[in-house]
Order: sequence, then structure tokens, then C-alpha cells
Amino acid sequence: MNRRKLARIPYLMLGLACALPISLARGADNYPSRALTLVVPYVAGGAVDFLGRLTGPRLAERLGQNVVIENIGGASGTLGAAKVVAARPDGYTLVIGSGSEISVAKLINPNVSYDGERDLAPISLLGSTPQVLVSGTKLTAKTLDELLAAMRASPGKFSYASAGGVGSPSHLAGEAIRLAASLDITHVPYKGAGQVFPDLMGGHIELALMTLTSAMPHIKSGKLKAFGVTSPKRSQEIPNVPALAEHRSLASLADMSVWWGLFAPAKTPAPILQRLNKEFNDVLKEPVVIDKLHAQGITIVGSTPAEFQTFIRADTENYRKIVRSANIQAQ
Repeated sequence: MNRRKLARIPYLMLGLACALPISLARGADNYPSRALTLVVPYVAGGAVDFLGRLTGPRLAERLGQNVVIENIGGASGTLGAAKVVAARPDGYTLVIGSGSEISVAKLINPNVSYDGERDLAPISLLGSTPQVLVSGTKLTAKTLDELLAAMRASPGKFSYASAGGVGSPSHLAGEAIRLAASLDITHVPYKGAGQVFPDLMGGHIELALMTLTSAMPHIKSGKLKAFGVTSPKRSQEIPNVPALAEHRSLASLADMSVWWGLFAPAKTPAPILQRLNKEFNDVLKEPVVIDKLHAQGITIVGSTPAEFQTFIRADTENYRKIVRSANIQAQ
């Protein structure tokens, strides 16, 4: 390649960089003109997969284009989120994200390739569900007061399982409880709620933290005992179970609910984000969606992108305090 051609390369690159925003802006005028991909950053069968398959087809109806669900599991949701971060910011690749891969991942693992707040554009907060502290029926404690007394009387004896592993919202909720009540309890990481249930019901581990969505059928059937939920108020689904913050030892406990929302790559044009926000929030108002989410113990929220961004910042700061106080690091 001669010098003249080499000299032209920087100008060609500059031209391409300038052309990208122009092409994206033009694309927003007729958006959407083809199928969208909705990434579920977990394997099929879990809560996030349920949310994606419930809302995706209804979003497709409102947009007039297919929405293809793509499950990309692994690394606590970060593999799927990273794919969307790297995608073209044109509104055709979206992700159902949660606090795990958006807020927590970068706090405990500096090797995560993206920053959830900076590299993803929030569209709307879908909803949230509290986590719940549960045990099998073999544990003798019947109330939260009795449980805390038993843990204080036998320091180091009790263990709790997190349905998500190190750095998951259930792990951080357990550490928040441990710190607030000054308990000596041990964390045992699990990859999912499905693996926790046999050990919990068999008495091989004393306690677990998991989403109410996962635990509710077993609580209602009597196979698990519930001691408290991590939301500021009691859940309408199990109103006899107190909020953990009702107890004097845990009054400082922040809201540790698990949330989910819709995201696009950063720098997606504002008109596309606004269109997606409107249609997605309309999906959340459909009676069938409301009924199915409420049946799973999920409180529907909906929001503007700005409201969602403010929510994420506060949530990330809450997790940051717990990570620092408990010295949690990725394994």
C-alpha cells in the first residue's frame, strides 16, 4: 500500500464514525423494520426466561415485528448482558436485565467487560419481587425472633444458601442480614433455587434466601417455613409473613427485592427508546400480563427511562455498601 492510500485511512475512519450516528438517526424514522432479538441472560426455565417469554410476544404485537427470545446463560447473567452491550445501538437487540448483571457484577469482579450503568440504556423497570428467608420444616424455630435467638446462641452453626451464588442478590441479602443483626452465619453458594430445595427440605442446610417467585409454591404447600421478606412491607401474596425490617435487629435493612427491566445498548437513539418505553409499559398494563405476574409474586412497576436510571443508581449504591462491608469478591 503506497503512502497516498495510507494517508487516506484516517479520513475514511473519521467518515465512518460520522456516518454511524446519521444512519442510526435515519433508522429511527422507520423503526422497527425487521425482527428484534430479546436476550434472556439466563438458561430457559427461570424467572427471567418466564418474563421474556411473557412480554416478548406481546411487545412484538405492538411493534408489528417478531421478537426472537435468545437465552444466553452463564457467568451470573453477564455473558448475555455483554452481548447486548456490544450490539449495534439501533434498538434491535434488547435484554431483560436484573440487579445481578446490571448493578452487582462490576462491583465484585473488575474483570467484567462492561459497566451496567454506563453501557446499557434503561428503557423501563418491569417489576420486582421480594426475597424471602426460608428453612425446611426440620428447623425448630417458628418465628423470626426465635430464629435470631437460636443463631446468636450457636454462633457459626447456621448456614444459609444463596440461590445464585457469590455476588447474587440472594447472597448480598444474606450478608446484609448478617451485618445488620451481627450474626455469625456461613454463606453456601448454589447455582439456582432448584439445587437449594432438596438440601433445604432434607435439613442439610438450615436457611436459604431466594425470590418469593421461586419459594412461594413450597411455602404455601407447607414444605418450607418463611421467616421474613426483604421488601420494606409485607407481600400481599403471603401477608402473614413479616418484613424482615419489622424486627428491631433488622430495622436498618434496605429493600433487597429482586428487580427486572428492559435495556438497549447505550447510545440507542432517544426516539427508539421512547417508542420501546411506550410499548413495553403498555404490555405491562395488559390484564393477562398483570394476572400472570401477580401469580408469581411479582409487583409490576413500569417507569420512564429517567426514573429507571435513578432507581438503578440508588440500587447500585446500596449493593456497593454491602459489598464493601462484607468484603465480597468474585470467586
